[in-house]
Amino acid sequence: MIDSFLPSLGAKVVVASSSDENHPPENITDGHTNKFWMSTGMFPQEFILRFAEPTNISAVTVDSYNVKHLKIERNTSQNANQFESVTEKEFQQTEGHLQSNAISLNGSSATHLRFIITSGYDHFVSVHRVSVQN
Repeated sequence: MIDSFLPSLGAKVVVASSSDENHPPENITDGHTNKFWMSTGMFPQEFILRFAEPTNISAVTVDSYNVKHLKIERNTSQNANQFESVTEKEFQQTEGHLQSNAISLNGSSATHLRFIITSGYDHFVSVHRVSVQN
């Protein structure tokens, strides 16, 4: 199993439900946890990652703060329109440090992954990094 940061796979955020100029969605893919994407305070919030080519993914690791419930969907076409559910996860609340959750995707192939944050422990949530194991 190889742990890959998203830029090495040609992955980037192509859609995000909210954006703050100080905390843009691109921070999710830079490989660092000191920068982050922050939501606008309403739910659901989502972002879509596009890979340069179809990618087999055994798991993703999401480093975040205040996320309570996350759904992950995948798409295998070049257009980010029809998604199918892959998994859902309830995150434990953490105080003063990041949540780090490894989530199995069972070797799913995807050109796009949609991350839907359906609820949070506060009005605002942040996603600091997403990495994939393939």
